[in-house]
Amino acid sequence: MEPAKKERVALFDILRGVTIISMVLFHAAYDIAYIHQIPLPWFTSEPFQDVWRCSISWTFLALAGWMTFFSRNNLRRAGAYGAAAVVVFIATTVASVDTAVSFGILYCMAASTLVYVALRPLLDRLHPALGLVAALALFALTYAIPRQDYAVEGLAWLGFPSPAFTSGDYYPLVPYVFMYLAGACASRLFATYHPDGYPSWMCRDWCPPLSFIGRHSLIIYLAHQPLLIVICAVLFP
Repeated sequence: MEPAKKERVALFDILRGVTIISMVLFHAAYDIAYIHQIPLPWFTSEPFQDVWRCSISWTFLALAGWMTFFSRNNLRRAGAYGAAAVVVFIATTVASVDTAVSFGILYCMAASTLVYVALRPLLDRLHPALGLVAALALFALTYAIPRQDYAVEGLAWLGFPSPAFTSGDYYPLVPYVFMYLAGACASRLFATYHPDGYPSWMCRDWCPPLSFIGRHSLIIYLAHQPLLIVICAVLFP
């Protein structure tokens, strides 16, 4: 079921805005600690850093999956994500400030959107609650797959990196496509129980600065790291 109207839901813009700010702060700490070699023990401890990273990437993927419900053309969305991923790959390769980004979060969003388009006829036949549970279960079951090396080349995009593979930001299809699909199924589950549209409290823009950031998240994503590099170079020559 789809709601009668698909109004702008400011809550999603605000959540995206909060996540973008968190991402910028994360990358600032990363640049200071790893590029400029300034001790940040609170950041370089693995549990804290991993939890912070996951809070950002999982939120982005789940929200991107939820947006499949609002998109007029998910193939065009995939193309936009893919083009941005190519820009990031070229920029990080040319700049050589850190390890170039291959199969990062933007690639994952592009590939996951294509997977969603291919699977939509199947997903439309499933109850969204079943799809949500299955996607979350598959995400948990496959989460450790890309965290080890495999004696095979050319499958890093899928989630089977070889020992020679490197990337400054790595989000392969497995397991992250399942978090994306979980967001897509959750949006349809919500619509099933709210056929008249989203409630007014979700559509109310109670924090315009955050919603503005959320509406321009892709531009900020592409621009923030070059700006951080320049700022850090000035502050920590």
